[in-house]
Amino acid sequence: MGVNGNGNKAIDIMYYVATPEFIQKWTEAKKGELICRMERALGGSLPSFPTMEDMLQKMDEANVEKVFITQTKMWSYRNHWMYMDTQLEEVTQYTTKYPDRFVGLAGYNPFRIPESLREIEIAVKQHRFRGVYIHIYGFDIPLSDRKMYPLYAKCCELDIPVSMQVGHVLEGMPSEHGRPMYLDQIASDFPDLKMVGAHTGWPWADELISACYKWENIYFGIDAWYPKYLSPAVVQFIGSRLGYERCLWGTNGLPWKPSLDQVEQLPLKPEAKRNLLSENARRLFKL
Repeated sequence: MGVNGNGNKAIDIMYYVATPEFIQKWTEAKKGELICRMERALGGSLPSFPTMEDMLQKMDEANVEKVFITQTKMWSYRNHWMYMDTQLEEVTQYTTKYPDRFVGLAGYNPFRIPESLREIEIAVKQHRFRGVYIHIYGFDIPLSDRKMYPLYAKCCELDIPVSMQVGHVLEGMPSEHGRPMYLDQIASDFPDLKMVGAHTGWPWADELISACYKWENIYFGIDAWYPKYLSPAVVQFIGSRLGYERCLWGTNGLPWKPSLDQVEQLPLKPEAKRNLLSENARRLFKL
């Protein structure tokens, strides 16, 4: 049924604004860029829904309780423009109308630090966003760059986690800036900052596991991957004593029901599946 063995509903920690208008704007902005292989596999673009009610219906069919909508900020490495520039109101349209079903994650532009920090304050204090999401690659700086440190300090001040894509990137941008080991440097300087290494960190998944092993404030996201493709090392970590309470499920736009059906097929104990699908996110983001 797409849920864990005890029937609990799932929480998707990684989605985006999925209105037709937003996807059309995104499609126009990326003309001339390398098209993400994942988008090609999904039919040429990320999914969109005619209305929020249509999206909710699909969530209900898969037994998904909540979906995180990210205010993603992406810079074009090649063309030097905002490749995706999600506005605050594009996320709050979800979280205001259906606060029990959608969770907001604010964005951050390291080229616009004061403006970004002010908007994060508004998102968290006025709109009850639960964290920040980072897509670093096009900005051509590593996750541990000094331009990122004001964000990390602000997240500590607001007591919110920061989720960041780590590992390779499928757009035409250098993947090196998202190596999971940068989280080790960040945690050394911000030991109280809760971080999610999203997208598994592949092909450096072992680096992400290593960072989680060392730092209890680093979490492991399996979003953007169908669970059937997770490596044995990742599956073992999800079920291990160390990963048991720090692994999170998400989709990044992959269809919910197939993903959840594949979680059911993983060789994990029911409680590990429940933690992965909902309980770890519930605790981390204080839902």
